[in-house]
Amino acid sequence: MNTKKILFAVGTRPNIMKLAPIYHEFKENTSYRLYVMHTGQHYDFEMSKVFFQDLNLPEPDFYLDIDRSGPVQQIAEIMKKTEELAERIEPDIVFVFGDVNSTMAISVAVKKLKITLAHVEAGLRSFDRNMPEEINRIIVDTISDIHFATEKSGVENLKKEGHSENSIFLVGNTMIDSLVYVLRKIKASPSYEPYILLTLHRPRNVDIKENLENILSAVKEAKGNIRVIFPAHPRTKKNIEKFGLQELLKEFETIPPLGYREFVSLMKNAELVITDSGGIQEETTYLGIPCITVRDNTERPITVEIGTNTLAGTKKEGIIKAIKHVLKHGKKGKIPSLWDGKTAERIRKITEEFL
Repeated sequence: MNTKKILFAVGTRPNIMKLAPIYHEFKENTSYRLYVMHTGQHYDFEMSKVFFQDLNLPEPDFYLDIDRSGPVQQIAEIMKKTEELAERIEPDIVFVFGDVNSTMAISVAVKKLKITLAHVEAGLRSFDRNMPEEINRIIVDTISDIHFATEKSGVENLKKEGHSENSIFLVGNTMIDSLVYVLRKIKASPSYEPYILLTLHRPRNVDIKENLENILSAVKEAKGNIRVIFPAHPRTKKNIEKFGLQELLKEFETIPPLGYREFVSLMKNAELVITDSGGIQEETTYLGIPCITVRDNTERPITVEIGTNTLAGTKKEGIIKAIKHVLKHGKKGKIPSLWDGKTAERIRKITEEFL
């Protein structure tokens, strides 16, 4: 009997965090041959390699080292190189994660070869097709054979879109599995003076001067005397300089991007997190830390409905109002069902039955 082959395909930092618990679960409990492929969409050490180290993952078996001259070129090259690799190793199933360009490109290439495709974090919808990630989610879910959903909205969206109920599994959130793993590695922190943690990376927020200026000036105006720690994404930092907005950062502590363990340590001790990230909305809900999301919508509605997340929009007045309210009153929430650190185990058992 031939050993089953699984290819785990990632391209960005969040993908790695979603992969890690699943990889370890299969490694420890099956005899399958496991491969990890990294496209290189996030390519510098801080944004990628250090996350493999923090989550105790081996170096990728395959690194595509794609051209990063633009999204269309990027997607085309990922598809071409994924096809070549998949034809060579002939996996029985390919796992993709989240909603980035790598996820979509890999998925299309895999299905052209009639290989079983499993999507981890399926069914999430912002209902905003101006977001590149929304288009990616829809395409990936349309062609996936197995949909692993993190929350009830994902299941409901997939059913409404006509996907077979036999392909949809509400399993929980592997981001939380990774968070639970890293929390065990973090030593008790000394007491800090209060601080706000700020992260920004979405193109709509950081590639348009007016939007980026609105967010930074709102945070500066609403923060009062509280410190703001800002691990600046490379593209965000570049645009702040390009748009001449450095003056707005004079009262912020701007630092380089952090490894996962360092970032979790910073996040768990914050008074408030302000972000446009999807994963951080989930992590703060698990940690019980108030979160303000500077977007007009979220594909993770459960973090607003029962978690600690507040949608503030992208207008300066709305962001200021949200920050002042949360700093004064906080926001209590609870942890969603199945966000218990055991999602990878459920995914492994379902995959074994499928194979």
